[in-house]
Amino acid sequence: MTEEKRKPTPEEKAKAAAEARAKAEALRKAKEEQQAAEQAGAEPAQAGAEPIGDSQAGAKPDNPTQAAVESKAFDQSAAPSKPVSEMTPEEKAAAKAAAAAAAAAKAKAAREGSAESGAGGDDADAKTKAAAAAKAKAAAAAAAAAKAKAAREAAGQSGESAEAGGDDAKAKAAAAAKAKAAAAAAAKAKAAKAGDADTETAPVAPKEPSKNQPFLDKYVARISERFGADVLESSYINELAKEVPTLVVKNQRWHEVAQFLRDDEELGFEYLSNLHGVDYEDRMEVYYHFYSYKNRQSVAVKVKTDREQPTVASVVDIWKGADWNERETYDLLGIHFPGHTDLRRILLPDDWVGYPLRKDYVQYDEEV
Repeated sequence: MTEEKRKPTPEEKAKAAAEARAKAEALRKAKEEQQAAEQAGAEPAQAGAEPIGDSQAGAKPDNPTQAAVESKAFDQSAAPSKPVSEMTPEEKAAAKAAAAAAAAAKAKAAREGSAESGAGGDDADAKTKAAAAAKAKAAAAAAAAAKAKAAREAAGQSGESAEAGGDDAKAKAAAAAKAKAAAAAAAKAKAAKAGDADTETAPVAPKEPSKNQPFLDKYVARISERFGADVLESSYINELAKEVPTLVVKNQRWHEVAQFLRDDEELGFEYLSNLHGVDYEDRMEVYYHFYSYKNRQSVAVKVKTDREQPTVASVVDIWKGADWNERETYDLLGIHFPGHTDLRRILLPDDWVGYPLRKDYVQYDEEV
């Protein structure tokens, strides 16, 4: 904050008030002295004395030109160097002090001139001394004002330089942070590249087989032995579902394979725990989960079907628990289960249009 904008402290206010009072007192005294001098010069004229000009005729300075020059220089030194509206508070105070000193000097010179009208040489010396003193005082005031102005400008320049230094520091910090981030990114890219190179060069360790792989091999062997290898489309360990052994059975052979899964002594999947349908947009599938309490083993079976006319053979005659599951799959996906004795909607009314779990389902009544 510059010196002009900040608020003065109580001490500065008190000091300024004291200076103002002193200046006012000096002006008052100078004015009184000037009035007294004017009255003293008027009294001899009223008493019939000679005019001041005549009485001083013999006391004129030895060099009138020098006196005029000194008087003019005195007046110019006391006068302000620029308009009052453009002055700073310090310059205004200095100008006031110079004016007061000039007025006091003029009053004193007039008073001494009227009192010492007979002493021409002494009066000229006194006037010269008074003019020199006033000129020195004015010069001192002007020097003080110039010093204050220089100090104020130096303070403003230091503030600007500090702000510029702050901006430079911010720019340097930003550049350093940017360089640090670039270095970190380069190091990360280098590490990633090195990791890729290691991956390419290092051999991939073979994945350990699932703990349920022997059970899957057993199921595939038993079914292939009974129906041939082409009855299964694929088989795998479903890692997304607790590594359950999964079989994909051809749609046309599903019912007889289901019968075998329940009745075979080595398989013995007498319990159907779940049945649901899935819409894959290009096809539909029915997903079954079976469990063998005798062998404490589980298996999952998938049967694919066409999406336009989805049909999968019913297994209600093998597992009675498939009844409501097949009805729900029919109700929400529209998959038909030939062989089901009571295939009708179970959640929605009979007049419901469409199948809500299909991915292309559009609600018939938009306001519902």
